[in-house]
Amino acid sequence: MFQGSRTLETLNRDPFEFDVRKIDAVVLTHAHIDHSGLLPRLTAEGYRGPIFATPQTRDLLYYMLPDAGRIQEGDAERRNRRQDRRDEEPIEPIYTEADSKAAYEQVETVALHDWFAPAAGFRARLWNAGHILGSTSVEIEVGGVHLLFSGDLGPDHKAFHADPEGPAGLDHVFCESTYGDRVREDVTIEQRRTLLEAEINAALTRGGNLVIPVFALERTQELLLDIATLINTGRLAHPQVFIDSPLATRATEVFAKHAGELEDMGSGEIFRHPSFHYTASTMESMRLNDMSGAIIMAASGMCEAGRIRHHLRYNLGRRESTILFVGFQAAGTLGRTILDGANRVRIWGQDVAVRAQIRRIDTYSAHADQKDLQRWIRARKPIDGSLFLGHGEEGSIETFRRLMQADDAAASIVTPKIGETYSLPSRASSKRLKTGKLELQEAVGRDWQNDYADFSTHLKKELQNIESASARREALARMAEILHSYQAYREHRKSRSS
Repeated sequence: MFQGSRTLETLNRDPFEFDVRKIDAVVLTHAHIDHSGLLPRLTAEGYRGPIFATPQTRDLLYYMLPDAGRIQEGDAERRNRRQDRRDEEPIEPIYTEADSKAAYEQVETVALHDWFAPAAGFRARLWNAGHILGSTSVEIEVGGVHLLFSGDLGPDHKAFHADPEGPAGLDHVFCESTYGDRVREDVTIEQRRTLLEAEINAALTRGGNLVIPVFALERTQELLLDIATLINTGRLAHPQVFIDSPLATRATEVFAKHAGELEDMGSGEIFRHPSFHYTASTMESMRLNDMSGAIIMAASGMCEAGRIRHHLRYNLGRRESTILFVGFQAAGTLGRTILDGANRVRIWGQDVAVRAQIRRIDTYSAHADQKDLQRWIRARKPIDGSLFLGHGEEGSIETFRRLMQADDAAASIVTPKIGETYSLPSRASSKRLKTGKLELQEAVGRDWQNDYADFSTHLKKELQNIESASARREALARMAEILHSYQAYREHRKSRSS
């Protein structure tokens, strides 16, 4: 599922470029919605085959898929209620909660390292990817061709999970590149806790709330592990910690269920710490508006949906509050806009001033950094065919491509574009069979709606800086004139080209 700007998210509504009914199987690397989020649409359009995943992934999908369906329904309803859409056609949800529950019923579990046959002529097995609970890389053999798909890879020495693994000696490898352009400081779990301790103490000393946008899955549980440890060792007083995400609460229950399989868990009771308060209802969430000096963790991690937007609306304008980012913020998301230093943002059609302290800790990333990715790929050698690099922003992918080129990582290195098709021969480089669509590629990153939101949030202040009411009206008239003249220019060009 595409996540980011509105333009990018419209790709989730585009027709699938394949016949859904002809698919034999789906193999899912992990439960994160950017990987699993279109499964309900796939099944709603006629897919009836198995969805193979680990038992832990299936347990998480039991909550995550229906939650995604409710978000789709709620988002469509809210957008249809907006005043600026009154004269437009109603938006339909991409899929519903019922579609999500139907997709979940098609999930079949497979244990790590066990070979299985997802379809005739194929065999596959799953390897620990160290990214989140249940995450895997997928090895596939078919027609004498040996493939490996990294899925999302975790960093080495991550809390809860063993380091990523995988086979060596492959024809083609498909690897993520989220952090292919950066090397994070090598920080131990204890050093990470020290950084978090400093941020919490500084935020609460200001007297306001510490608001942390979190991913419901894994990031929330890592933070709870560290906060509980800091409290239990006397390094933090007993702050009130509110986990304001029903999905995060349910995901935490799954982590508790699998506590015996996880590292760094201690007694396994950390998620039931007396300082932790799990808010369930909307009314409980709204009561947090009157809080000061609390830690509020809410989803979504990139501030694109969910209760975090509610808390940002109430806390961004408070100078005593702190917003702490602990995860990747994609281009075009509200989280990225705030992190990049915006003075004002739009939330649910309203302008919100940014006066709160904006902070960031990079050490909680669930993704491997450049050195981790490089080590993982080196351990997969020899790669006799192509190394495909994707799942990253353009600059990150290109930086990592140059590094892999210098590393002689594979016979060829490919940075595929959306919509391209490749043949995958045995012991030889891939060949591109079909080019992608330019309009799809241009949807990645910021879009005109991001630019419009920036422009509109600053427009009123800019007009107020003009010396008189008559001059402000003249400025508005000139802006309208520019828009009209540009439209006429576009129509003229179109008529000449036709």
